[in-house]
Amino acid sequence: MNLDPLDAVFGALADPTRRAILARLADGDRSVGELTAPFAMSQPAISRHLKVLEAAGLISRQRRATARLSHLEAAPLRDATVWLARYQADWEESHARLDELLAALLAGRDIPAGRDATDHEVRTDPGKTPRQSRSRKGKSR
Repeated sequence: MNLDPLDAVFGALADPTRRAILARLADGDRSVGELTAPFAMSQPAISRHLKVLEAAGLISRQRRATARLSHLEAAPLRDATVWLARYQADWEESHARLDELLAALLAGRDIPAGRDATDHEVRTDPGKTPRQSRSRKGKSR
């Protein structure tokens, strides 16, 4: 099955062991034995994690003398960061609105239903008014 490169990167990053392996590789190339040392798992288990990281393009592996070294590849991480950054303004705006709402609630101000602390209309369902969104099974209040 061919995954989108970004899907493969996020899939690989979903596992804490693989993230820890990447963190160790940020300090330099390592052999499988060196990568296995801090984990309570077998070398074949670490090798399976390395195969997932390699398939996602997050690491490359090369033979040096008798050791097979893993090397961190930064480009896929950069691509994931660029993708996430596109949404940063949205979540920062949401956090700012939540901060304002919390400040209003702590100050004891009453927030009318269907409004937020900045007096914006809140819509829970695109295309519907707050009253329509709150109604149950088409019945209005």
